[in-house]
Amino acid sequence: MGWNRKVLRVNLTAGTCTEEPLNMEWAQEYLGSRGLATKYLVEEIDPKVDPLSPENKMIMATGPLTGTMASTGGRYTVVTKGALTGAIACSNSGGFFGAELKFAGWDMVIFEGKSPKPVYLYIENDKAELRDAGHLWGKSCWETEETIKHELQDPLVRVSSIGSAGENQVLFACVVNDLHRAAGRSGVGAVMGSKNLKAVALRGTQGVSGIKDFGAFLQATTAAKKVLADNAVTGEGLPKYGTQVLMNVINEMGALPTRNHRDVQFEDAGKISAEAMHEKRPTDGKAHLVTNAACFGCTIACGRISEIDKGHFTVKNSPKYWGASGGLEYEAAWALGAANGVGDLEALQYANLICNEQGMDPISFGATIGAVMELYEMGVLTKEQIGIDAPFGSAEALARLVEMTANGEGFGKEIGLGSKRLCAKYGHPELSMSVKGQEFPAYDSRGVQGIGLAYATSNRGACHLRGYTIASEVLGIPVKTDPHATEGKPELVKAFQDATAVFDAAGICVFTSFAWTLADVQPQLAAACEGDWSMEKLNEVGERIWNMERRFNNAAGFTAADDNLPPRLTSEPAKSGPAKGMVNELSKMLPEYYKVRGWTPEGAPTAETLARLGL
Repeated sequence: MGWNRKVLRVNLTAGTCTEEPLNMEWAQEYLGSRGLATKYLVEEIDPKVDPLSPENKMIMATGPLTGTMASTGGRYTVVTKGALTGAIACSNSGGFFGAELKFAGWDMVIFEGKSPKPVYLYIENDKAELRDAGHLWGKSCWETEETIKHELQDPLVRVSSIGSAGENQVLFACVVNDLHRAAGRSGVGAVMGSKNLKAVALRGTQGVSGIKDFGAFLQATTAAKKVLADNAVTGEGLPKYGTQVLMNVINEMGALPTRNHRDVQFEDAGKISAEAMHEKRPTDGKAHLVTNAACFGCTIACGRISEIDKGHFTVKNSPKYWGASGGLEYEAAWALGAANGVGDLEALQYANLICNEQGMDPISFGATIGAVMELYEMGVLTKEQIGIDAPFGSAEALARLVEMTANGEGFGKEIGLGSKRLCAKYGHPELSMSVKGQEFPAYDSRGVQGIGLAYATSNRGACHLRGYTIASEVLGIPVKTDPHATEGKPELVKAFQDATAVFDAAGICVFTSFAWTLADVQPQLAAACEGDWSMEKLNEVGERIWNMERRFNNAAGFTAADDNLPPRLTSEPAKSGPAKGMVNELSKMLPEYYKVRGWTPEGAPTAETLARLGL
């Protein structure tokens, strides 16, 4: 069956927890997780609602493959109207929390209203209750998890929580589970904080039952795991080097955004790369990387567990950061490093630890610091305003600013607004490297044309995980396309966007798509879930999810004008590398993309498209 068929509705205003049946008609149309939770959200809130008002809702959702033996089936999503963007927000996380929610017997939890005082939700199988969290308010994600486990006398409880960033409404605050996995983007943690909801603690012992055809499911998942194991990326590269394997690759391509996208190559990329994480430090003879780690049910194990140099200026007086903890992924290493011109690996690890500890998206944080450093070098921001000197390349500034932002002190409050609002406030909106208010990930779209179109059209603001054309344009997966060409990119972007929506909705990790196509996912879903799950239907589900999200954004006030890139990327040519002299040719690709999507020239789905998708 794939689904538990149960939804928990939590009214924070009234303090009630109510069970209701899952809408199975919707499940057949939207699958689960990202698709199904978004369907619930768009049916229940006004698209124009203030994201931080009690009228906004927040949904934690699993997919039909979450908690099963499907590889990477540990994912869950947090769906809401984003605090950072005002657009649809769906933030995906790994770890063990998602599987535990499924084991407790729930497909999703819908939070509505606002609690009059801080609370946390405790779920033990069928039992759910709101508990006082007054003593937890002000604590970090790490302290919150430890305190809850101690109080419940159960080390196996899974906890998802916000830190000071979510409490202080940092607009890119995230929701952290299992200490260093996060529903990271679009400010879902700020929404959670606005509701006075500190944490969700779970204990599920029911397992997953009701797989439609267990024999066929076992066969399909076993075959799919072999595909992952035999693939060079998922079987070798990611386990050994993690996503950080990309740092030197993207730098050599001339697509590593550096110093707020002023440059496309970082001279110190090698110092903050996956290879550097494996090297022994001269100071203590230890490697930065301790081991790799896997989320629930994952056979790839791309996670990094790292240990910081105890003598480094950031931690030499802070023993609590000396142990092994969540290490740098590629996007975080780029945002905290190259985006600011900082080549100090230990400083990046420290900033990443603070982001994990206090619940902040390192991508938006790091990219916003890039804008701050550029404004500082231009003389628009001064030492007096910021509180410290903040030139590009300063590891000291990075370390101090991450503390200030997480704790909402001084200029940290301004950084917590994100780059779009900060740059507009200081008279230079063009310096915000963002789409729909969300900062770019680690690929410069002058050197990789398709990813620029993917950023511009992403429903949740700039995002690589909403259509990872890097797989094709850089890595040649599933087919190699020329990163500098614009022809065929609208079709490529649409195909990636729709397929990714299915991976997300199923409850599996998008990294499997380095090896799997939908043809590998289809037999797993067909064996697990009742109903017809043909390839044709899956393609339609992905397209339906994408168009539903787009309609929500259009109703929220977004137009074709928001499918844009900062002028730097479309008018300032790349200064070095293979893409030297190039800009992103978005204006060539966008009209064609609208046509391929079945949208009007104004970027709205046509009546015909809506009818075909049952919207």
